[in-house]
Amino acid sequence: MRRAVCPGSYDPATNGHLDIIERASVLFDEVVVAVGVNKSKKGLFTVEERMDMLREITAKLPNVRVDSWHGLLVDYCRDNDIAAVAKGLRSVSDFDYELQMAQMNRELTGLETLLMANNPAYGFVSSSLVKEVAALGGDIVNLVPPVVYERLTEVYKNRD
Repeated sequence: MRRAVCPGSYDPATNGHLDIIERASVLFDEVVVAVGVNKSKKGLFTVEERMDMLREITAKLPNVRVDSWHGLLVDYCRDNDIAAVAKGLRSVSDFDYELQMAQMNRELTGLETLLMANNPAYGFVSSSLVKEVAALGGDIVNLVPPVVYERLTEVYKNRD
């Protein structure tokens, strides 16, 4: 079975994330959407909330499952028989960072990385920018899946 992981913080997931997950699901027998656990960072949503939203978002993709991991991604991949990482690229700065990570992962365990060019419609979309716009009352309905839109609207409505 050809297995890949789409790792990230997904705080929150965006339509750009979903695009990469959907495209990876066509290329691999199984895709694991893995939410990174970083106890030193305080996210807007808990890891469990992010995983729940991702499960809802990816429910239509039968070969996608959602999980979480902490520590080195290469260790998670080895423990779960995952041979590849699938990541999206929005910009040259993404490429510089992701190439360095891909080379390190390959050096550590031979883990391969597939860097996928983003859909240009989402080239400017990031989780942090979506949160900032939502917090200031901007319209993000076309930038995130419906469940994320609902949750962000609820979070920022309750902060007023």
